[in-house]
Amino acid sequence: MKNTIIMLISLLLSSPFILADDHIVKPEEISKSDVAGAMYVRPSMTKTTHEDGSIALDVTSFLSTDGKYETGMYRSAASHITVNEPWGVDEFFFVIQGSITLTSKDGSVLTIEAGEGASIPKEWTGKWDTDGYSKIWAIYYGDSKE
Repeated sequence: MKNTIIMLISLLLSSPFILADDHIVKPEEISKSDVAGAMYVRPSMTKTTHEDGSIALDVTSFLSTDGKYETGMYRSAASHITVNEPWGVDEFFFVIQGSITLTSKDGSVLTIEAGEGASIPKEWTGKWDTDGYSKIWAIYYGDSKE
């Protein structure tokens, strides 16, 4: 009887700690179906019309608990954008369809085709030209998101 009471008291005292840890951390997948376009029908998808009239679709699939790291997918129609202010975030992206030509302020040109990836530092400025593309992206905000 004494052992049963001790066990019940132990369970009661430890249960708040067990119940308090109900947040489950899991990886987030971007599936083949998402890559094929299903990602863009999620309720969280945002549609943007840029200054040049081009339309873009953007979906965040993951946001870290501190808000400094984010992943998702982006699709854009043909667009030609001049980036006069620094990009502002460190970004890696992998082009799924189409291509992107980045012309840096110094005139150097980098073209990323479908099946290739690139990283853009937060300080980058230049021109972003495309006839349309879709990409998977990962962004690190660092201290800029505080």
